[in-house]
Amino acid sequence: MPEKKKKPEPTGNHVSVEMEMADMVGKPLGGQVGSHPLPVRKKSSESMTSDPDLYYSVEDLRSEPPPGEPVSNRIRPMLGQGKHEAGALFFKDGYRRIDYVLAYPVPRRKHPVKVEHKPEDDSSAFHPEGEDQKARRRREFEKNLIEAGLDLERDDEGARTKKCVTALLSQLHGSQIASREPTKDHGMCFVRLHAPWKVLSQYAEILKIKMPTKKIYEIKERAGIKAKAYALWRKTIRPLQPSAQAKQVDKEPYKHISYTFSRDKEHMFLIENRDTFFLPSTRSLIVHEILKRTRYSQKDYAIGITNLIAQGVYTAAYPLHEGEFEGDTNIPPNPRQMLFDEWGSYSKFVKFQPLNLIRNYFGEKIGMYFAWLGLYTKLLIPSSFVGLIVFLYGVFTMDDNVPSDEVCEAYNITMCPLCDRECKYWRLSDSCKSARFSHLFDNEVTVFFSIFMSLWATWFLENWKRKQMELNYAWDLSGFEEEEEQPRPEYEARLVKHRIEQSDKTGQSYASGNAEDSGMGEEVKLPKKQTLFAVGVSSVTILTMFTVTLAAVFAVIMYRLSVASALAIYPNSGQIVSGTAVTLNLIVILILDEIYGSVAAFLTQLECPRTETEYEDKLIFKLFLLKFVNSYASIFYVAFFKGRFMGRPGQYIYAAPGLRMEECGPGGCLYELCIQLSIIMAGKQLIQNNVMEIGMPKLKKFLRECTCFGLCKERAERAEDKAGPRDTRWEEDLVLEPFSGLSPEYLEMIIQFGFVTIFVASFPLAPLLALVNNVLEIRLDARKFVQELRRPMAERAKDIGIWYNILKGITKISVIVNAFVIAITSNFIPRTVYQYMYSPDGSLHGFIDWSLSTFNVSDFEPGSEPRDNRSLGEVVQFCRYRDFRDAPWEAEPYKYNLAYWHIFAARLGFVICFQNVVIFLKDFIAWLIPDEVKEIKERQRREKRIIMEMLLEEERRMRQHYYATDHHHSNGKISQNGFLENHLASEFASAEEFDANSIETQV
Repeated sequence: MPEKKKKPEPTGNHVSVEMEMADMVGKPLGGQVGSHPLPVRKKSSESMTSDPDLYYSVEDLRSEPPPGEPVSNRIRPMLGQGKHEAGALFFKDGYRRIDYVLAYPVPRRKHPVKVEHKPEDDSSAFHPEGEDQKARRRREFEKNLIEAGLDLERDDEGARTKKCVTALLSQLHGSQIASREPTKDHGMCFVRLHAPWKVLSQYAEILKIKMPTKKIYEIKERAGIKAKAYALWRKTIRPLQPSAQAKQVDKEPYKHISYTFSRDKEHMFLIENRDTFFLPSTRSLIVHEILKRTRYSQKDYAIGITNLIAQGVYTAAYPLHEGEFEGDTNIPPNPRQMLFDEWGSYSKFVKFQPLNLIRNYFGEKIGMYFAWLGLYTKLLIPSSFVGLIVFLYGVFTMDDNVPSDEVCEAYNITMCPLCDRECKYWRLSDSCKSARFSHLFDNEVTVFFSIFMSLWATWFLENWKRKQMELNYAWDLSGFEEEEEQPRPEYEARLVKHRIEQSDKTGQSYASGNAEDSGMGEEVKLPKKQTLFAVGVSSVTILTMFTVTLAAVFAVIMYRLSVASALAIYPNSGQIVSGTAVTLNLIVILILDEIYGSVAAFLTQLECPRTETEYEDKLIFKLFLLKFVNSYASIFYVAFFKGRFMGRPGQYIYAAPGLRMEECGPGGCLYELCIQLSIIMAGKQLIQNNVMEIGMPKLKKFLRECTCFGLCKERAERAEDKAGPRDTRWEEDLVLEPFSGLSPEYLEMIIQFGFVTIFVASFPLAPLLALVNNVLEIRLDARKFVQELRRPMAERAKDIGIWYNILKGITKISVIVNAFVIAITSNFIPRTVYQYMYSPDGSLHGFIDWSLSTFNVSDFEPGSEPRDNRSLGEVVQFCRYRDFRDAPWEAEPYKYNLAYWHIFAARLGFVICFQNVVIFLKDFIAWLIPDEVKEIKERQRREKRIIMEMLLEEERRMRQHYYATDHHHSNGKISQNGFLENHLASEFASAEEFDANSIETQV
C-alpha cells in the first residue's frame, strides 16, 4: 500500500472526504480520526477469507474504477467467518457483540447530482442545508466515542441497501453512477457500537456494579416447623414456577457472593468468559453511560446522545433484541424467545412471572415494575375471594331482606313524579327489581368489607416493602445509590439562551465555558422569575382542566335530564337514559385522558425541569392529578352530590329552566354508583388498557415502516426477493415502537388501585374484576415488551419511586371516602337508627314507611304538577318522597323532623369512629409486619463477614508475595496493618460487624 499523504484540516463548513468516508464506509472505526486517511487493516487469522484486504482506505475509493465495474462494488462487506453469525447480534467479524445501535437518516437531496466532479472538501453537494452541521457533530461525537474506547461499525450500503455510501460515491464519481448504476440517494444509516472488556470493566467499577465472585457459601436451611412448612410450600408452588426459573429454585441453598466489581480484584470474580461475564443488559447500560457523557462539541452542554437525538443528529439509539421472539424449537431458545414462551404466553397465565429473566433482559427498573404488578395481582386473590363472598351473601339473603320485601309489597304507596309536567305518579312497588338488586351491594357486610379492603391496602404496601428488600438482595442492589444526573437538553438550551440574553444586556460577549460554574463555585440555574412563571401557568392550566372535567360531567347531567324528560312517557326509559349516559361519560373520560396526557407533557416541558428524574416526577404528578379527577369526577358526583341538592316537592332546585336537579333513581344512589363504577372500570380496562395496548403499537409500527425514509418499500422488495438479503436485527428493531417509559403502565394500575380501594363499599366485585384484568394485562404487557417495543435501555432502580407515595396517599383517601359512602350514600345508617331507636320490636319492619315523607299535591308550584292527575286510576291528593320532613298537616310543614337530625348525628359519629378505628388498625398492621426480612438481613451480614475474610486472605497473600520478593520491609507489619484497617473500614463503613481491633488480631 503506498504511503498516504496528510490532508489539511477542514475549515469553515467544508468537510474532508476522509472524514466523510469515516462516516460512510462499512467498517469498525479505530485509531486516530481526523483529516488523515484511515489505515488499511488486515484480517485476523481467525477470520481470514479469500480477500487480501478486509478494509479499504479513502485513497482506494478515490481511484478510478476499472471499466465495467460498478463503483459501489469497490466497498466490500466484511464477511468474517467468526464464531457467530455476522449481521445478527455481532459485528461482521463475528466476534464483537453489538451493544448499542445509533440510527440517523440520509435525507433526500434537494437538487440532482451534477455530472461534473465536485471539490473534495465541498460538503454542500452531499448534505442539504443544515445537514452539514449534523454531520460534523456526528463525526466529533463518534470520534470521542472511539477515544472513550468503544469500537464502531457502519453499514456497507454499497453492497446491500445502497443508502448512504452511494451518495458519497455520487460526489466522487457522479458521471459513472449517473450513467451506469442509478441508486437511491436517501435512507437510514446505522452505527453499531461494541464495548471491549477494558471499557466494561472500567465503567463497571465506576458505576459500582456488583458481580458474582468465586466464593460460594451455603444458605442455611430453616429449622423446625418453619422449615417443614417452607419445604411444603415450595413443593406446592413448584408447578407454578416458570420452567426457565425452576432450576434456579433448586439451586437456592448455594449462592455466589456478589461484590462491587474492581479491576484490581479481577481474579476474585467468577469470570469464565469475558465476553459473557457481563449480561447484555449491563453492557448496554455501560454503553449508554458513555453515550450520555460523550461530548460532540466544545460548546456549553454539548454532551450526550439525548441532546443529539433532540437536535435530530440521530434518529434513534437503542440496544438490540436477542434475535427473533419466535424460532426453531429444535435449537436452544434465545432469551427473547424464552420470555415470549414463558412470560408472554396466555396459556401460562397461572404461572409466576420469570422475574430473573425479565431483570436480566430489561434491567432492574422494568423488573421492579413487573414484580410490583405480580405481587399486586397475587394479593388481589384474597380480596377477590372476600368480595365474592360479600356479593354471594347479598344474593342468598335477597329474598329475606325486609326493606326489599316492603318495597315490593308497597302497592298502595304513591310516589311523587321524578320530573315536572311530563312525569307521572308511580307506585313504590314498581322499583321492586332495583330494590332487590341494591341489596346485593348495600347490606350489613358492606361495612366489614370496607374495613377489610382498607386493611388489605396496608397489608399490600407492607408486603411490597418486604418483596422490595428481597429483590434488592437477589439482584445485588443493596448498596446501589443513584448518581447525580446531568441536565436535560431542553434545560441546557434554555440556560444557554438565558446567559446569551444576559450577556447582550450587560454588553459583554458570551463566553462558552462550563455553564455549571458561575464563577463562584455555585451551580448556574434558571432565574426564579422564569421558573415561577412556568409554575403559575401550569397551576392555572391544571385548574382550567379541572373545570373542563367538571363541565363534561355537567354536560352529561344535562343530557340525562333532557333525555329523561323527553322519554318520560315511555316505560322503562330510566334504564335507557342511565345506560346511554354512563356510556357517553366513559367515552368522554377516554378522550380527555388522551388530551390530558398531552397537556401534562406540555406543561412539564414549559417548567423545564433540570434532570430526567425531576421531569419524570413532575410529569407523573400532573398526569395523576388530571387523570384521577377525570376518572373519578362523575363517580364522586353520583356518590355525594346526586339527589343531595334537589330540594323537595314544591320547592325544587333547577339546573336550567324546566330541568330540575336530578334525584337518585328508585333503587337509590348506591345502586346507581355501582352501575357507574362497574361500567367505567370495565370500559377503561377493556378499551384503554387492553385494546389500545394491542392495537396502537401495531398501528404505529405499520406507519413507521411506511414513513421511515422508504424503509417499508425496501423491506417489501426484500420480502418478495426471497433469495436477496434479509433484514438485519437493527433494521427490524428500528421500526418497533420506541419505549416511552413506565409511567403509562404504572398510571393505569394506580387508577385501577383507586377503583379497588376508594369506592369498594359500593362495588365488592371490583377486586375480582381487577384480578381478571391484571392476569391478562401481565401477558399483554409481556408481548408488548418482547414483540412490539424496541428493547429499552436497562436501568437500575431499587424501588418504584414516587408511585409508592401515591399508593400510600390513595390508601388514606380510601378510608375517608369509604366512610362517607357508607354513612351518606348507603342506607346503612338510616336502617341502624330505625332499628335501635324507632322500631317497636327492634326489627326493620316498617322502615320503608318511616323513611318516606308525605307531600300535598296542592302545594306544587304552578306549572310543575303532572299533566294527568289520574294516571293511577284515581285522583291523587298526597304523594310520598324520600326524605325526613314533617307532614303537611304539621304546625311547620316540610321542616326537617327529629329523625333527620338523629341520622345526621349518627352519620357524623360513624365517619369519625370508622376513620379512627381503621387508621389504628392500619398502623397496627404496619407495625406488625416488619419492613425487613430477618433471614435476608442475616444473609447480608454473613456475606459481609465472608467478604471481609476473603479480602483479609487476599491481603495476606499479597503481603507474603511482597515479603518473598522484597527484603526491605522494616516496620512493614505496622504500616500494612494500618493500610488494611483503613481499606476495610472504607469498604464496610456501614457494616455493623466491622471491628478494627479484631482485624489487627487476625492479621
